Amino acid sequence: MRRDLAVLTATGATLSGAAVAGTVMWNRRTAAEVERLWDTFEGPSKDDEAAVWRPYSERELVALPDPVARYFRFALPDGHAVIRRARLRQSGHMRTGEGKPWAPFTAVHHVSVVPLGFVWDASWHGLPLVPMRIRDRYVEGQGAAQMLIGGIVRAGSVGSPEVASASLTRYLAEAAWLPSALLPRSGVSWSSLGNGRAAATLRDHDTNASIDVQFGDDGRIDFVSAMRYRDVGGRAVLTPWGGRFSSYDRIAGMMIPREATVEWTIAGKPVEVWRGRIESAEYELALVGGG
Repeated sequence: MRRDLAVLTATGATLSGAAVAGTVMWNRRTAAEVERLWDTFEGPSKDDEAAVWRPYSERELVALPDPVARYFRFALPDGHAVIRRARLRQSGHMRTGEGKPWAPFTAVHHVSVVPLGFVWDASWHGLPLVPMRIRDRYVEGQGAAQMLIGGIVRAGSVGSPEVASASLTRYLAEAAWLPSALLPRSGVSWSSLGNGRAAATLRDHDTNASIDVQFGDDGRIDFVSAMRYRDVGGRAVLTPWGGRFSSYDRIAGMMIPREATVEWTIAGKPVEVWRGRIESAEYELALVGGG
Protein backbone atom coordinates (compact mmCIF):
# COMPACT_ATOMS: atom_id res chain seq x y z
CA MET A 1 0.00 0.00 0.00
CA ARG A 2 2.77 2.39 0.96
CA ARG A 3 4.67 1.43 -2.17
CA ASP A 4 1.63 2.10 -4.36
CA LEU A 5 1.15 5.45 -2.68
CA ALA A 6 4.80 6.30 -3.22
CA VAL A 7 4.56 5.41 -6.91
CA LEU A 8 1.43 7.52 -7.34
CA THR A 9 3.07 10.43 -5.52
CA ALA A 10 6.19 10.22 -7.65
CA THR A 11 4.14 9.96 -10.85
CA GLY A 12 2.05 12.97 -9.85
CA ALA A 13 5.17 14.97 -9.07
CA THR A 14 6.70 14.02 -12.43
CA LEU A 15 3.57 15.05 -14.33
CA SER A 16 3.32 18.27 -12.34
CA GLY A 17 6.97 19.07 -13.04
CA ALA A 18 6.47 18.39 -16.76
CA ALA A 19 3.44 20.67 -16.81
CA VAL A 20 5.34 23.49 -15.13
CA ALA A 21 8.33 23.11 -17.45
CA GLY A 22 6.08 22.94 -20.48
CA THR A 23 4.24 26.08 -19.41
CA VAL A 24 7.50 27.98 -18.91
CA MET A 25 8.69 27.03 -22.40
CA TRP A 26 5.27 27.87 -23.83
CA ASN A 27 5.32 31.34 -22.29
CA ARG A 28 8.81 31.97 -23.63
CA ARG A 29 7.75 30.89 -27.10
CA THR A 30 4.66 33.11 -26.99
CA ALA A 31 6.79 36.07 -25.88
CA ALA A 32 9.20 35.37 -28.75
CA GLU A 33 6.32 35.21 -31.25
CA VAL A 34 4.92 38.53 -29.99
CA GLU A 35 8.38 40.10 -30.15
CA ARG A 36 8.76 38.84 -33.71
CA LEU A 37 5.35 40.30 -34.57
CA TRP A 38 6.38 43.69 -33.17
CA ASP A 39 9.91 43.50 -34.63
CA THR A 40 8.63 42.94 -38.16
CA PHE A 41 7.13 46.41 -37.93
CA GLU A 42 8.70 48.79 -40.39
CA GLY A 43 7.25 52.25 -40.38
CA PRO A 44 6.45 53.91 -43.69
CA SER A 45 8.98 56.09 -45.39
CA LYS A 46 8.78 59.81 -44.79
CA ASP A 47 7.12 60.19 -48.19
CA ASP A 48 4.39 57.71 -47.26
CA GLU A 49 4.07 58.54 -43.57
CA ALA A 50 1.29 61.09 -43.91
CA ALA A 51 -0.71 58.78 -46.18
CA VAL A 52 -0.41 55.74 -43.89
CA TRP A 53 -0.59 57.30 -40.43
CA ARG A 54 -2.65 60.45 -40.98
CA PRO A 55 -5.74 60.68 -38.76
CA TYR A 56 -8.93 59.18 -40.11
CA SER A 57 -11.09 61.54 -42.16
CA GLU A 58 -14.65 61.09 -43.36
CA ARG A 59 -13.39 62.24 -46.75
CA GLU A 60 -12.02 58.69 -47.12
CA LEU A 61 -15.57 57.34 -47.26
CA VAL A 62 -16.65 58.91 -50.55
CA ALA A 63 -16.20 55.79 -52.72
CA LEU A 64 -17.32 53.21 -50.14
CA PRO A 65 -20.68 51.37 -50.17
CA ASP A 66 -23.28 53.11 -47.98
CA PRO A 67 -23.32 50.47 -45.18
CA VAL A 68 -19.52 50.60 -44.92
CA ALA A 69 -19.43 54.40 -44.79
CA ARG A 70 -22.15 54.31 -42.13
CA TYR A 71 -20.04 51.86 -40.11
CA PHE A 72 -17.01 54.14 -40.07
CA ARG A 73 -19.15 57.12 -39.07
CA PHE A 74 -20.50 54.98 -36.22
CA ALA A 75 -17.15 53.54 -35.11
CA LEU A 76 -14.62 56.33 -35.68
CA PRO A 77 -14.94 60.05 -34.88
CA ASP A 78 -13.67 62.27 -37.69
CA GLY A 79 -10.02 63.07 -37.05
CA HIS A 80 -9.38 60.06 -34.78
CA ALA A 81 -5.85 58.61 -34.85
CA VAL A 82 -5.49 55.22 -36.55
CA ILE A 83 -4.38 52.06 -34.74
CA ARG A 84 -0.86 50.70 -35.09
CA ARG A 85 -1.31 47.74 -32.76
CA ALA A 86 -3.40 46.52 -29.84
CA ARG A 87 -3.49 44.14 -26.89
CA LEU A 88 -6.92 42.72 -26.02
CA ARG A 89 -7.61 40.68 -22.89
CA GLN A 90 -10.49 38.24 -23.28
CA SER A 91 -12.49 35.77 -21.24
CA GLY A 92 -15.31 33.40 -22.08
CA HIS A 93 -16.11 29.78 -22.90
CA MET A 94 -15.14 27.43 -25.73
CA ARG A 95 -16.00 23.92 -26.84
CA THR A 96 -14.74 21.59 -29.56
CA GLY A 97 -18.09 20.87 -31.20
CA GLU A 98 -21.79 20.17 -30.88
CA GLY A 99 -22.64 18.21 -27.76
CA LYS A 100 -19.21 18.86 -26.25
CA PRO A 101 -18.97 20.60 -22.86
CA TRP A 102 -18.30 24.31 -22.61
CA ALA A 103 -15.16 25.21 -20.65
CA PRO A 104 -13.85 28.62 -19.56
CA PHE A 105 -10.87 30.34 -21.12
CA THR A 106 -8.85 33.51 -20.74
CA ALA A 107 -6.68 34.92 -23.51
CA VAL A 108 -4.44 37.76 -24.58
CA HIS A 109 -4.76 38.81 -28.21
CA HIS A 110 -1.80 40.76 -29.64
CA VAL A 111 -2.60 42.42 -32.98
CA SER A 112 -0.49 44.48 -35.38
CA VAL A 113 -1.95 46.47 -38.27
CA VAL A 114 1.26 47.35 -40.14
CA PRO A 115 2.47 44.78 -40.92
CA LEU A 116 -0.71 42.91 -40.16
CA GLY A 117 -0.60 39.91 -37.89
CA PHE A 118 -1.60 38.55 -34.51
CA VAL A 119 -0.64 36.19 -31.70
CA TRP A 120 -3.55 34.80 -29.64
CA ASP A 121 -2.54 32.98 -26.45
CA ALA A 122 -5.28 31.31 -24.41
CA SER A 123 -5.51 29.26 -21.22
CA TRP A 124 -8.39 26.79 -21.51
CA HIS A 125 -9.84 24.41 -18.93
CA GLY A 126 -11.05 21.89 -21.48
CA LEU A 127 -9.83 18.85 -19.53
CA PRO A 128 -10.26 18.34 -15.76
CA LEU A 129 -7.04 18.94 -13.80
CA VAL A 130 -4.95 19.18 -16.99
CA PRO A 131 -3.55 22.62 -17.92
CA MET A 132 -4.18 23.49 -21.55
CA ARG A 133 -2.89 26.37 -23.65
CA ILE A 134 -3.78 27.31 -27.20
CA ARG A 135 -1.79 29.64 -29.44
CA ASP A 136 -2.95 30.84 -32.84
CA ARG A 137 -0.77 33.20 -34.82
CA TYR A 138 -0.33 34.92 -38.15
CA VAL A 139 3.13 36.46 -38.51
CA GLU A 140 5.02 37.38 -41.69
CA GLY A 141 2.39 35.73 -43.87
CA GLN A 142 2.52 32.38 -42.03
CA GLY A 143 -0.26 30.91 -39.89
CA ALA A 144 -0.02 28.37 -37.08
CA ALA A 145 -2.20 26.74 -34.42
CA GLN A 146 -0.69 24.82 -31.51
CA MET A 147 -1.86 23.38 -28.18
CA LEU A 148 -0.10 22.57 -24.91
CA ILE A 149 -1.68 19.71 -22.93
CA GLY A 150 -0.21 18.70 -19.60
CA GLY A 151 3.19 20.13 -20.47
CA ILE A 152 3.43 18.51 -23.91
CA VAL A 153 3.10 20.59 -27.09
CA ARG A 154 0.71 19.03 -29.55
CA ALA A 155 1.88 20.25 -32.92
CA GLY A 156 -1.13 21.62 -34.71
CA SER A 157 -1.42 23.02 -38.20
CA VAL A 158 1.66 25.05 -39.05
CA GLY A 159 2.81 26.83 -42.16
CA SER A 160 0.44 25.46 -44.82
CA PRO A 161 -1.41 27.74 -47.29
CA GLU A 162 -4.71 26.58 -45.77
CA VAL A 163 -3.65 27.63 -42.25
CA ALA A 164 -2.43 30.99 -43.56
CA SER A 165 -5.81 31.48 -45.24
CA ALA A 166 -7.73 30.55 -42.08
CA SER A 167 -5.55 32.87 -39.98
CA LEU A 168 -5.84 35.84 -42.33
CA THR A 169 -9.62 35.33 -42.49
CA ARG A 170 -9.70 35.43 -38.69
CA TYR A 171 -7.66 38.65 -38.66
CA LEU A 172 -10.03 40.32 -41.11
CA ALA A 173 -13.17 39.18 -39.27
CA GLU A 174 -11.84 40.34 -35.89
CA ALA A 175 -10.85 43.76 -37.21
CA ALA A 176 -14.16 44.98 -35.79
CA TRP A 177 -12.03 45.36 -32.63
CA LEU A 178 -9.65 47.65 -34.58
CA PRO A 179 -11.93 49.80 -36.76
CA SER A 180 -9.22 51.75 -38.62
CA ALA A 181 -7.69 48.42 -39.74
CA LEU A 182 -10.74 48.08 -42.03
CA LEU A 183 -10.03 51.30 -43.91
CA PRO A 184 -9.02 50.96 -47.58
CA ARG A 185 -5.62 52.50 -46.73
CA SER A 186 -5.00 49.37 -44.60
CA GLY A 187 -5.40 47.19 -47.68
CA VAL A 188 -9.09 46.28 -47.32
CA SER A 189 -11.28 46.45 -50.44
CA TRP A 190 -15.04 46.81 -50.04
CA SER A 191 -17.86 45.92 -52.45
CA SER A 192 -21.60 46.15 -51.96
CA LEU A 193 -23.70 42.97 -51.60
CA GLY A 194 -27.01 44.78 -51.06
CA ASN A 195 -29.46 44.59 -48.15
CA GLY A 196 -27.07 46.18 -45.68
CA ARG A 197 -24.22 43.81 -46.55
CA ALA A 198 -20.77 44.27 -48.04
CA ALA A 199 -17.80 42.08 -48.87
CA ALA A 200 -14.37 42.89 -47.43
CA THR A 201 -11.27 41.43 -49.09
CA LEU A 202 -7.64 41.56 -48.04
CA ARG A 203 -4.38 40.26 -49.50
CA ASP A 204 -1.20 39.74 -47.51
CA HIS A 205 1.92 38.10 -48.93
CA ASP A 206 0.51 35.23 -51.06
CA THR A 207 -2.75 34.84 -49.16
CA ASN A 208 -6.22 36.24 -49.82
CA ALA A 209 -9.12 36.52 -47.39
CA SER A 210 -12.70 37.59 -47.93
CA ILE A 211 -15.64 37.99 -45.54
CA ASP A 212 -19.30 38.91 -45.88
CA VAL A 213 -20.24 41.63 -43.39
CA GLN A 214 -23.82 42.29 -42.20
CA PHE A 215 -24.31 45.79 -40.80
CA GLY A 216 -26.98 47.02 -38.40
CA ASP A 217 -29.20 50.00 -39.18
CA ASP A 218 -26.99 52.30 -37.09
CA GLY A 219 -23.85 51.13 -38.91
CA ARG A 220 -22.42 48.65 -36.42
CA ILE A 221 -21.04 45.31 -37.60
CA ASP A 222 -23.51 42.64 -36.50
CA PHE A 223 -22.32 39.46 -38.22
CA VAL A 224 -19.41 38.33 -40.39
CA SER A 225 -19.22 35.11 -42.37
CA ALA A 226 -16.81 33.33 -44.68
CA MET A 227 -15.74 29.99 -46.05
CA ARG A 228 -12.83 29.14 -43.74
CA TYR A 229 -10.57 26.12 -43.42
CA ARG A 230 -11.36 23.83 -40.47
CA ASP A 231 -9.23 20.92 -39.26
CA VAL A 232 -11.11 17.63 -39.71
CA GLY A 233 -9.02 14.64 -38.74
CA GLY A 234 -5.84 16.32 -39.88
CA ARG A 235 -7.35 17.58 -43.16
CA ALA A 236 -8.14 21.21 -43.94
CA VAL A 237 -11.78 21.41 -45.04
CA LEU A 238 -13.47 24.60 -46.24
CA THR A 239 -16.47 25.12 -43.97
CA PRO A 240 -19.01 27.94 -43.51
CA TRP A 241 -17.90 30.00 -40.52
CA GLY A 242 -19.21 33.13 -38.84
CA GLY A 243 -18.98 35.50 -35.92
CA ARG A 244 -21.55 37.72 -34.21
CA PHE A 245 -20.63 40.98 -32.42
CA SER A 246 -22.64 42.73 -29.71
CA SER A 247 -22.49 45.01 -26.64
CA TYR A 248 -20.72 47.89 -28.33
CA ASP A 249 -18.91 50.28 -26.04
CA ARG A 250 -16.80 53.40 -26.54
CA ILE A 251 -13.17 52.50 -25.89
CA ALA A 252 -10.30 54.90 -26.64
CA GLY A 253 -12.80 57.05 -28.50
CA MET A 254 -13.91 54.21 -30.83
CA MET A 255 -17.03 52.04 -30.83
CA ILE A 256 -15.85 48.49 -30.13
CA PRO A 257 -17.94 45.33 -29.59
CA ARG A 258 -17.36 43.96 -26.09
CA GLU A 259 -18.86 40.53 -26.81
CA ALA A 260 -18.72 38.04 -29.67
CA THR A 261 -19.65 34.48 -30.59
CA VAL A 262 -18.18 32.18 -33.24
CA GLU A 263 -19.86 29.31 -35.07
CA TRP A 264 -19.22 26.70 -37.74
CA THR A 265 -22.04 25.51 -39.98
CA ILE A 266 -21.78 21.72 -40.12
CA ALA A 267 -24.22 19.61 -42.13
CA GLY A 268 -26.33 22.73 -42.61
CA LYS A 269 -26.60 23.45 -38.88
CA PRO A 270 -24.87 26.35 -37.05
CA VAL A 271 -22.75 25.07 -34.16
CA GLU A 272 -21.54 27.72 -31.74
CA VAL A 273 -18.05 26.99 -30.42
CA TRP A 274 -16.79 30.26 -28.89
CA ARG A 275 -18.31 32.89 -26.62
CA GLY A 276 -15.99 35.68 -25.57
CA ARG A 277 -15.83 39.11 -24.01
CA ILE A 278 -13.23 41.86 -24.22
CA GLU A 279 -12.23 42.56 -20.63
CA SER A 280 -9.71 45.28 -21.48
CA ALA A 281 -8.23 46.82 -24.62
CA GLU A 282 -4.95 48.70 -25.00
CA TYR A 283 -4.37 50.57 -28.26
CA GLU A 284 -1.19 52.09 -29.63
CA LEU A 285 -2.33 54.91 -31.88
CA ALA A 286 -0.29 56.44 -34.68
CA LEU A 287 0.95 59.99 -34.31
CA VAL A 288 2.13 61.48 -37.59
CA GLY A 289 5.73 62.52 -37.15
CA GLY A 290 5.86 60.83 -33.77
CA GLY A 291 6.70 57.29 -34.88
